[in-house]
Amino acid sequence: MLAPDTDRQRAATLPSPYLLFLGDVTAPAYAKTAFGLKDWAGDRCVGELSLAGGTVKTGLSRLTPAEARLRGARALVVGVAVEGGRIAPAWVPALVDALDAGLDIVSGMHQRLAEVPALATAAARTGRALIDVRVPPTAIPVATGAKRSGKRLLTVGTDCALGKKYTALALAAAFTGRGVDADFRATGQTGIMIAGGGIPLDAVVSDFAAGAAEILSPVAAPDHWDIIEGQGSLFHPSYAGVSLALLHGSQPDIFVVCHEPGRTRIMGLPDFTVPPIEAVIDLTLALGRLTNPQIRCGGVALNTAHLTAEAAEALIATESARLGLPVADPVRGGATFDALVDACLQ
Repeated sequence: MLAPDTDRQRAATLPSPYLLFLGDVTAPAYAKTAFGLKDWAGDRCVGELSLAGGTVKTGLSRLTPAEARLRGARALVVGVAVEGGRIAPAWVPALVDALDAGLDIVSGMHQRLAEVPALATAAARTGRALIDVRVPPTAIPVATGAKRSGKRLLTVGTDCALGKKYTALALAAAFTGRGVDADFRATGQTGIMIAGGGIPLDAVVSDFAAGAAEILSPVAAPDHWDIIEGQGSLFHPSYAGVSLALLHGSQPDIFVVCHEPGRTRIMGLPDFTVPPIEAVIDLTLALGRLTNPQIRCGGVALNTAHLTAEAAEALIATESARLGLPVADPVRGGATFDALVDACLQ
């Protein structure tokens, strides 16, 4: 299952179906919320809306807010995650149009929707709701590092926005498909929208981030698995702090390294190179042993969406032989993904 019962109850409170707002972004990586919802909650998505200059497409029908409302949409979801997490002024007229069309707005941005005066005014005038999901719970404790029962798997990355969430969702589905008691634990806004619950780690005050990771994957039965969505990268100058807190707080028994072949520069910081997979494995082991001395790497997940099936298969085989680990593309699935699941469950 993707979330515990209380989180499913929370999922029911998010108004759906959704119209996915793509803004004016031109890089697919910045529309990861829209793609995540389309791929993992497609039954709750009726279409997409983009602005002039925006070139990203999810493949859903292009609809105006009024058209989406006629097709049953109840909310517009801000489907982009830009640096800084603020609502761009150029987006505001379209968001006001959505409120006027009878849609609520759901956002995972750092900036609260009600902080935008035009949105607050329009919501009050129309009686529609402004819903922020990037809001952490209150009274998060400081992490203790104490060992907890249960088993945990964390996805880590060579960079941001390259498949940590998709890998965690795919592994959670594979585990439960084998009869294993497992939960997907969301740590970002898109995962929370998909699962209906979780904690947005990057919105937690730094002193409490590891504590948030601890309460996200609490004491559990010895055979229960929490599959935890990773955030950022230990090698990303901007977001390594979130990644480290999540590593220490989640105390993973297993981690899976996620990587996009061909990406050479850190997202948003072209002066920094993407690290080798081996470097991520070594650093994760070294840092992760602080709270779980038995941590191990279960394998590697490659995002091969930009490759042909033949090229992806060849690369997966080459990388598995080179690293001496199971390597797979969780979205493509197949025998190599089954082998990765086997290695994680050993």
